[in-house]
Parts: sequence; C-alpha cells; structure tokens
Amino acid sequence: MSIATQHVLQVRDKIELSDIEHRIFDRLLATLRHFNLQTQLRVIALDNMMGTEFAHKVTKYMLSIGEGKYFHKDGVIKPKPDRSKHLETAMLNLFGMRIDFVNLRSEEYTENSRIPSKQSFGTPEVDAYRRDLTINSLFYNIHSDSVEDFTKRGISDLKSGRIVTPLPPKATFLDDPLRVLRAIRFGVRFEFTLDEDLKVAAACGDVKDALAAKISKERIGKEIDLMISGNQPVKALTHICDLTLFWNVFSLPPKFEPAIPDGCERLCISYLDTAWNLIHLLKESTFKDKERRLSLFAALFLPLKNITYQVKKAKMVPVVNYIIVDSLKRNEDAKMVLDLHQASQKFLSLIPCLASNEDLQPDDVDWIRGLIDDVSIASRVRVLTGFLLREIKDLWRVALLVSILLHPIGINDTEDESSQLHKRRDLFNTVESSIIKLGLDKVWEVKPLISGEDIKNVLQLEEGPLVKEWKEKSMAWELANPSRTTEECIDWLRETNSKRVKLE
Repeated sequence: MSIATQHVLQVRDKIELSDIEHRIFDRLLATLRHFNLQTQLRVIALDNMMGTEFAHKVTKYMLSIGEGKYFHKDGVIKPKPDRSKHLETAMLNLFGMRIDFVNLRSEEYTENSRIPSKQSFGTPEVDAYRRDLTINSLFYNIHSDSVEDFTKRGISDLKSGRIVTPLPPKATFLDDPLRVLRAIRFGVRFEFTLDEDLKVAAACGDVKDALAAKISKERIGKEIDLMISGNQPVKALTHICDLTLFWNVFSLPPKFEPAIPDGCERLCISYLDTAWNLIHLLKESTFKDKERRLSLFAALFLPLKNITYQVKKAKMVPVVNYIIVDSLKRNEDAKMVLDLHQASQKFLSLIPCLASNEDLQPDDVDWIRGLIDDVSIASRVRVLTGFLLREIKDLWRVALLVSILLHPIGINDTEDESSQLHKRRDLFNTVESSIIKLGLDKVWEVKPLISGEDIKNVLQLEEGPLVKEWKEKSMAWELANPSRTTEECIDWLRETNSKRVKLE
C-alpha cells in the first residue's frame, strides 16, 4: 500500500512580468486612459465591458499611436449556452502573444436548466466562484500589480497541490461538465491531488449525463488530445477509468460485435502504459511529438481493433473509427490510427524474420502473397517490408512500436515489468536496425523504375486492373533487385509477360 505524501509547491509572493507582458499591459492601461474608461483590467477579465467592445478600443488605440503592425485580430468566439459555453470571447494578438478578452459574469438560471435565463456583468468575487478550480480563480490586477484571491483558498490550494472547485463540485460540474476533464488534466499536469468530494461528484450519474448531453464532442476531443499530448497521459486516462468515465468519453455506437469484455478499459490503459514507457526507453529522437501522440492513441485503442460496427450498405467498420470520429471529432487521427493498426498486424508476421540473423521465411502474408511468387526466397523479406513501408511511409516506426506491443516476447515467471519492457525495447531496436541495413528507411521516396505508361507501351495494354497488377509486380522486382536499371526492369517485364502468355 502506497503512502500519500503532501505536495508542496513553491509559489512566489509577487508575479514578475516579462518584457512582452509589460508592453502588453502598458498598452491596455493606455487604452483605458485614451478613452477615459473606468474599467478594471484583470488578466484578463473586464468588469463592466464586453470583451469584443474592449478589443475594439485596443485596436483603435494601437492604430492611433502607429503600432498597427504589432497586433492583429484573431476573431470572436460566440457563446453557446446549450453547450456550456456561456461567454463571448474576443481574441487579439499583441506583440506575438494571443490574448482572450472576456467579461466578468453573473448568471441566473431557471429551474431544471443550466442555460442562463439572465446574464449581467458580475463582480470579481462572483466570477471567481464560478470558475472551474480554485487554482484557476486567481486574478492578476493590472492596475495594482497584485494577485487577487477572492475564494480565499486559491493560493493555499496552489501551494498544497490540491484540485478543488470553488463551489460544491457537483454544481460546478453541472454548470460546465467539461470541467471534470479539465480537473483531471490540471491535476496530472501539475501532479496535484484530486479532492475526494470532487471525485465523487465527477463519477455521479447526473454529471455523466450532462457531459454527454451538454458538451460538444469537439471540446471533449480537445481535452483528451491535450491529455495524450501532455506529460502524464497514463495517469490522466487512469483517472478517467477510476471515475467510471471511460465509456462516457470514448462512447460507442449503439450496436457492435463482438461484445466488449468486462474490464476492457483497464486493458486499454495497460497498452497505453506500456507504449508510454517504451517510448521513453527508446532514443529521444525516435519519435517526434506527432508520432508520439499517434503511438499513444493507437496503443490505447488496441484492445478494440477487431470490434466492428455496421454502417450503410452493410459495411463493417472498426469501432475505433467511431470513437475517434464521432466521440472525439478527431477525423484525421482516425485514419492514421486505423492505418497503424492494420500496418502493425502486417509487421507482426515480419518481426521474426527481421529480428533473426537466420534466413527465415515470413508466415501469414496473405496481404501480399501474389506479389512475391516470382521473387527469390532470399529477397522476400525485403520485398514485403518495402511494400509495408511504402504503405505506412514515415509512420513506420510508430507501426513497429504498436506491433511490438502485440508481439509475444517469451516472458517467464521470474521477470518483472522492467525486464519485459527492456526486451520489447531491444526487439524494437533490432528490427529497426534490420530495416535500415536493408536500405528501406526512405523506401517510399523511391521512384518506380517504370511507370504505368511504360507498362502499357511495352505490353500493349489498355488502362485497367492488369496495368495496376504489373505496376505492383514491377515494384516487387525492383525491391528484390535494388541495384538494377530501368532497361533491365523492362527486359524482365517482357520476359515475365511472355512466360505468362505461354502458360495461358
């Protein structure tokens, strides 16, 4: 049993502004003086003016003093009360820094509704209590150059490392259910402790229902992406699992098959954990930020890769596609994750060959069997690997990592998790080295020796499936014979076609 230790964060008594912050605040205060406004500016909330109105004043002032080149408008985000987005937000970019301008708010609600029936300018104290967390309820007053803690506990919670809501947590979460995910994200980012009452409220049925009904999938997807891209993705997703929110966040289609076994979400977290630890064991340069996050998304959904649902015309689609597209609204990620799952399955059949010094032949390669029939046995692994890398391109290391998660590594009862992880790391490095030695690292950039037009001219063919077949066969020949010329490839094409004609 682990013993909880109190988290103490060193918090400075006074905020030290950067040069850019000084310049921005100077211009904002000068805007007040220029237009004789009696507005209090806090970073950054306005006590008696809409954000769009004040942003317009800042724009006019910057133009009047000849500093138009130091700002540009980023637009306005309109409120969507039915989606718990209550405030209109104006955005400006000043001296290279994006700033959101919003007003302090005070709201009244009708019974049984969280959509405000009346909104007005609020006091900073009222606004502070309507914030998601006490650590996010602190204001920096530009006029007095001071931090204001209207809840009387924001600074103490910051110092002690506690994630607490200013009002009772259920009321705070029903106001905006996305705050559940924000509480988790801030908690793991700063390694703070989630308040026990907060956890109870987050897991209650009313809040779960509100998260599904009131919050757009785009906002949920953005929070999940920030968690996956953050410094503690495993801990964040573990919190989601512990609070029984996993299937609320990663919602499923009404019908799918086969059934998802009980506890599958824990298996998802386990794969995520292994991928995260494996990435950190490998060289820092192995994965860029984009590749790292795709690795983690692909690992998280590995236990669901063979579960499908039906779309129109009786087509069966992986349920992972539904989760990423419909539940998270991350359309581009969906295609890449599905491609990675498919490529990792193909990699699995090649790993024994690529990891061995012996001349093994790959098993279970139905995905390309017809293309290697005419290839020498010694060249088949290079051809198969080359086709796979041309398909997945620069994400091949990500696909390899995902396949390593699935590959059996001969674990014995005496090995701990660290030893198992090092085995997977060594296997990844061995296969990666083999691929590089085969000269396949950038094989997708290799231009085919002969084109479709060449094939049509040489074999006197019309455009059609036969041309495509010969293009693939010629690429297989090229991968098997990497030092050969275009003329030799054409000779091979004529000779092979001639044999084929005679057999027919």
